[in-house]
Amino acid sequence: MRLSDETLHFIEKYLHEDVRALALRSNKPNGVDLPVALTQIAGHQAAMEKLPTWSRTPGILYPRHLSLEQCSSEATARYKAQLVSGVTFADLTGGFGVDCYFLSTRFQHSAYIERQEELCEIALHNFALLNREDITVHHGDGIKYLRQMETADCLFIDPARRDTHGGKTVAIADCEPNIKELEELLLQKASTVLIKLSPMLDIVQALRDLPSAREVHILSVHNECKELLLVLSGKAAEEGVRLHCVNLMPRTQNARDTSVPSPRSALSTEKQLFIFTPEEEANASCTHTGSVEKYLYEPNASIMKAGGYRSLAQRYGLKKLHPNSHLYTSSRHLADFPGRRFEVEQTYGFSKKELKTLSALKQANLTVRNFPSPASELRKRLKLNDGGETYLFATTLADNRKVLLQCRKT
Repeated sequence: MRLSDETLHFIEKYLHEDVRALALRSNKPNGVDLPVALTQIAGHQAAMEKLPTWSRTPGILYPRHLSLEQCSSEATARYKAQLVSGVTFADLTGGFGVDCYFLSTRFQHSAYIERQEELCEIALHNFALLNREDITVHHGDGIKYLRQMETADCLFIDPARRDTHGGKTVAIADCEPNIKELEELLLQKASTVLIKLSPMLDIVQALRDLPSAREVHILSVHNECKELLLVLSGKAAEEGVRLHCVNLMPRTQNARDTSVPSPRSALSTEKQLFIFTPEEEANASCTHTGSVEKYLYEPNASIMKAGGYRSLAQRYGLKKLHPNSHLYTSSRHLADFPGRRFEVEQTYGFSKKELKTLSALKQANLTVRNFPSPASELRKRLKLNDGGETYLFATTLADNRKVLLQCRKT
């Protein structure tokens, strides 16, 4: 994809302007391919947060909105790159090329395969700018390539999760290609297969569908579940399938920092990690309590998705407020707990007298866990504005009492 000098100048001039306002301008600049220019400006603005390395590299080309929306963030792509290594690697569903770029740094020879010619052209251009010219770009169908390729150390595949009408799909059998039907062939071609799937996917069903899965990585960014990764291997698991519950917290880039980090350098990212097996969860003991102690704990989104509730309580010596509340309490402060930590300042019931005491509070962050009313309804009832330093949890205790817990973050 080659852009005219006029288009490049327009992009550079308006790189930080509002794209919608630019599109509505009555005077159309001569020699400028405006749709392409707007795509590049919007792509750069999205990449500043999602792909800081790429946004700080002059000349990077961006695809249309859907490909950029569906691609991995830099934080999640870097995480994937920690999971695999070897000599040869192939990305069968190349897309924008973000995952391929970071994964390729762990291998000596890498291949990018993509059906859309435009994305191949963009990838070829960007890989050269990012000093990854050793990635071989193939325009074609990834599954046809899979059937003809030599064996590799690792394969990566990110099946499309949209149906023929553009609607989102979740189940493995509904994705394109269907990994369930390809499992045997994938493992014939590579010793390790890394699959990116929807965070909405049922993990138990996924493990039934893909019996060669040895690891599951539930990947969240700033406590929002983003990806479900399965690692397939022909080798038998020694300890059963391990579920890795990960919450990445990338730090915001300094706007004045224009340096371009290498793909191997560590992004400034904090990480919460909790690992367990389904067997451990089934056998773990958990105490439920109707008494809230000094500290309250809320697991991060990845743990909630994985369902590691009992093993979490046992590992950290916590009591659970109710089987369905998914909140924990302790008299000790646990600085390494994988989730949010709070000090409990007050516990309220829902009598008129207690709620009247609470009426002095005008602003709070409200969370509802195993409670009959939605947060919006309860906020209206309590006449609360959102935000501030106070955190309220509406929940149910083990003795079935409904309570409001007033807390502050620790």
